[in-house]
Amino acid sequence: MVTIGPTISLLLLLLSLALASASVGVELPNDFSLDEVHSESQSQSYYTITTLRRLAVEFIAQYQNITIHDLAQDLYRDKEIRLPTTEDLRCLADLQTLANAVSARKFWALRMIDSWGTLPSGILYGNLVDLGNFDECLGIDHAVTSTHSVQGKYCLSKLQVAPSFSAYLSLKTAVCFPASCSAAHMDTMLRRLLQNLLNIELNPEVPVVNEGTCKTADREPYDALTIFTIVLLSILCALMLLSTICDYLVCQDEQPLNKWIKAFSARANSRVLFRLVAPRSNPNVIDCIHGIRVLSFIWVVFGHVYLVYVFGPNMNFVKFNTWRKSPYSMLLQHAAYSVDTFFFLSGLLMVVIALRAMERTKGKLNVSLMYLHRYLRLTPVLALAIIAYITILPRMGDGPMYGKVNFDDYSICKDTWYWTLLYVQNYATDQICLGHSWYLAVDMQLYIIAPILLIALYKWKRKAVAGIVVAMLLLAACLFSIMVIEKVSLIASSEDSMKKIYFSTHTRASPYLIGILFGYFLHVNRGKSFKLSPIAVILGWVTSLALLFSCLFAVYGYAADGKTPPIVEEAFYLTFTRIAWPLGLCWVVFACMQGYGGLANSFLSSPLWQPLSKLSYSAYIFHMFMESLNAGITRTNTYFSNYQVMLRFWGDFGFTMLLAYFVYILIEAPFGNLESLLLPIEKPSAPLPAAEQVKEAPVGCTASAPTLENKSPLPA
Repeated sequence: MVTIGPTISLLLLLLSLALASASVGVELPNDFSLDEVHSESQSQSYYTITTLRRLAVEFIAQYQNITIHDLAQDLYRDKEIRLPTTEDLRCLADLQTLANAVSARKFWALRMIDSWGTLPSGILYGNLVDLGNFDECLGIDHAVTSTHSVQGKYCLSKLQVAPSFSAYLSLKTAVCFPASCSAAHMDTMLRRLLQNLLNIELNPEVPVVNEGTCKTADREPYDALTIFTIVLLSILCALMLLSTICDYLVCQDEQPLNKWIKAFSARANSRVLFRLVAPRSNPNVIDCIHGIRVLSFIWVVFGHVYLVYVFGPNMNFVKFNTWRKSPYSMLLQHAAYSVDTFFFLSGLLMVVIALRAMERTKGKLNVSLMYLHRYLRLTPVLALAIIAYITILPRMGDGPMYGKVNFDDYSICKDTWYWTLLYVQNYATDQICLGHSWYLAVDMQLYIIAPILLIALYKWKRKAVAGIVVAMLLLAACLFSIMVIEKVSLIASSEDSMKKIYFSTHTRASPYLIGILFGYFLHVNRGKSFKLSPIAVILGWVTSLALLFSCLFAVYGYAADGKTPPIVEEAFYLTFTRIAWPLGLCWVVFACMQGYGGLANSFLSSPLWQPLSKLSYSAYIFHMFMESLNAGITRTNTYFSNYQVMLRFWGDFGFTMLLAYFVYILIEAPFGNLESLLLPIEKPSAPLPAAEQVKEAPVGCTASAPTLENKSPLPA
C-alpha cells in the first residue's frame, strides 16, 4: 500500500523466487531457463501443458453434450450431484445453446470461443498470463428469444503449477462463457477438464475461476453516493465557470472584482499558480525547496509506477530477479526516502514560519486556530479524493485487469473513510482508505504536538533543542528495539511490519524532528551570512552525499546476492537512515541558501519548479487515480524494462499534473481562498500542504486573488 521500498522489494523477491526455482531450497540463478528445471515430474507437467490444444477447444470437445451432471456435480463431496437450482438450469440451457451454435459454426459462438486466452507461450520466461480478448467477449449479445439473450462473461482462470512453493507460480488465462453461468459453474467444469487433461488433482481450496475476476457488459446503476459526487462536482464546476466569466468581463472594464467571486475564478487562481518569482527576491522564502519537493514527488510517482508494473501482466517476470539485483533498482526499492524528505521539509518550514509569527505576537500561539487552519486546508481535497476513488474511478474505464493491478483496494473506503478524515487511519485500522494517505495521518499527528515544541523553543531555546535531540534518540531507540525484540522486518515483510514501523508516527518522527532543529537553526541565524572555506564546502558536500548514498546503497550487497540482512543489521540500517537522510538534506538546503550550492542551487531554485510545487498536494492525492486507471485498461501483456516503465511514467505523470491542475482550480485554491477570507489573516500558524503563507492581495483586476506561497512538503 504505497510503501514503495519494502513492498516492491518483497514482491520482486517473491516473484523472482517463484520463477527462478520450482522447489524449495533451490539456489536462485541470475537467469532462469529450461535447463535449470531438474525435476522430471515438473518437466513432464510442462510438456503436458504445452501439448494441449487451445483450452476453449478442449472445453467444447469435452462438454459438447453437456448435462446437469457436468454442471452440478460436487467433485470433493462424495462426487454426488446436488439438486439443480434455477441458476443451474439457466446456465445449462445457455451452454447447450453455445455448444450447438459452435457445431453449426455460428459467428457469435465462434467469437465467444475465439475470445478465450491460450496457455501462454514463454512460461519458462515468466509469461504466466494470457488476457484473451476482453472486448470481444463482452461484446457478445446473442438474442435467443425476445426476452432472453446469451451475453459474454469474461473471467480469468488460474492454475497453480507449484502451490506448495508459491501462489505466484500460477498460470492465468481468460475464459468467456454465458453470463448466466456463475464463476462456481465454470470452476466445476474447468477443474474437471484440467484434471482429466493434466492427470493432476487440483487443490479444492484454490478456485480455478473466481467471481472477483469476472466482468460482464452490464453496469451497475448509479447509487446515491455517485449521484451526490456528480452533483457536487457539477455545482463546483458551475461556480468556477461563472466566476471565471465574471472575472473576465469585469476585468475588461478595469473594475474591482468581488473577493468571493475571485476565490472561485479559474483565471485568478491560474495567475497565482503560474506566477514565477525570481530566486532570492524574497529573503523569507527558501527557493530550493520547490525543486526538492517536486523531485521528491516525481520519485514517489516513479516508484509507484514500478510497483504497479509488478502487478501487471508482464511476459518476462523472470527478469525481475536480474533487475532487483542491479544498482539502479536501489533507487526504486528505496524510493521510500522521499517520505523522509517530506517529513524533514514539513518540520523545517513549520518552525521557520511559526517562530517568525510568534516573534510578532510576543510568543503567543493560537493553537486551536492552527489546528483548524490546517484541517480546513487539507480536508477538502482529501474528502473529494475519497468519494472520487469510490464512485468515479470504477466507472472511468474497464479491462481485464481493471481494479486488480493497483495495490490499494479502494472499496474499503466505504467502511473506513471516517478514520482517514480524522487522520488516525495509521493506528485505527488495518484497512486504510487511500493507502497513500497514511502520510497525512503521521504528519497531522506530528503537527498536533508541534505547538509544544514551538513554545519550548521560543522560551527555553538551547535547552529545548537538547530535549528534542534526546526525544529523537529515544524514538530511534524505540524503532531499533521493536525490530530486534519483536523480529519485525520490512525487507522480509514480517507480520504487521508496515503498521508497526512504517505507518506508525513514533517510528517516523526522526526526520520531522531533525527538520524542526534545522529550522530553528535557520531562524536564529536568519540574515546571517556564513563564510566557509572551499575545503569546508567540499567537506560538507562530500559528507552530505555520503549520507544520502549510504542510505540508498548500504544493503546493495544483500540485494545482489538475493539475500535478506540479519534483523540486527536491518534494524541498524533503518534506524540510521531515518536520521542520516534528513541530515544529508540539511547541508543541501544550507548550501543553497548560503551560496554554496553551485549547479545544485541553480537547478533546485529554478522558478520553473514553482507551478509544479504548488500543484504537488493535489497531484499527490490523485496520482494513484491516474496510475490505477492507466494500468487497469491494459488489454495485452506488457514487457518489463526500465525504458518501458519510464514510458508509462511520463504518461501517468503528465495526466496526473493535468488532473491536479483541475483539482487545484476547482477545490484546493477556492477552498484555500475561502479559508483565508473566513479566518483571521494574521495568525501564527505553521505551514500547510495547501499553503504556508496567505497574503491578501488588493481587490481588483490587477491583483490575482490571495497568494499561496512556498507550499509545505507534500505527503509521500
